[in-house]
Amino acid sequence: MRIGVNVPNFGPGTHPEHLARWAETVEGLGFELLMVSDHVAITPDVAEQYPAPFYEPFTTLAWMAGITTGIDLGTTVLITPYRHPLLVARMAANLHQLSGGRLILGVGVGWAREEFAALGVPFERRGALTDAHLRTLRDAWRNESDYRSGQIPIWIGGNSDAAMRRALRFGAPWHPLRFTMPWFRDALVRLKGMSAELGRPVPDLAPRIRLRLTGRPVDDLDRRAGEGTLEQLLGDLEELRLAGADTVLLDPYHGDPRETLQPEKAWQALAVVAAHRA
Repeated sequence: MRIGVNVPNFGPGTHPEHLARWAETVEGLGFELLMVSDHVAITPDVAEQYPAPFYEPFTTLAWMAGITTGIDLGTTVLITPYRHPLLVARMAANLHQLSGGRLILGVGVGWAREEFAALGVPFERRGALTDAHLRTLRDAWRNESDYRSGQIPIWIGGNSDAAMRRALRFGAPWHPLRFTMPWFRDALVRLKGMSAELGRPVPDLAPRIRLRLTGRPVDDLDRRAGEGTLEQLLGDLEELRLAGADTVLLDPYHGDPRETLQPEKAWQALAVVAAHRA
């Protein structure tokens, strides 16, 4: 099972020097994947969780491709309705080709109503727009004389049943985000039921979990996967592996923008994980 890292590309401590050190640290520790998030207009609903400055993912990943050598690069997740699908097809294809085939395009429908309004995109149609955009992406990438990227790997992000059905319809890995393990177990049962109902194979699993190491076990019923002692984290990773996860993305951001001013704490936690990988 591959393990990747969600790198914060937002917040007061985010600037080129820190982003470069993030890329070098994640690859240097032996992780296989580096991903960043996506927002376009930092409206109040976005800024409350992911404050400015916010580094645009395609630009940032293209720059990181030049800093790194072999680690895969991706989005967790690109908010699909925000951009014209042919623009996304072009940017993704170019980045995939220029990076040596290292791009994974994680996609989602989005949640920030104010940001949708600022961009003039109808919030209520975000699911239908996402489906239409994904079809356009795959159609565009079939044009090998132009895009020259082949079919770039797509992950379907989101914890809703609609996201699970989308993963099934598009035959793409399902990318659930920051959940509890009891929720994941129940969701996996639902996913398999949907698979049988639609007559489609169960999609690959590529979950994103938190990375928050504590000195004492976290016994709260609401404990998120990846929270707690090293033993709890390793237990979560093993359960995800046994459930069929091909890749797990670790998210070291705990929700306080001031964390971005001191990334060394996250790097230390990642180093602990790297030292104890099977």
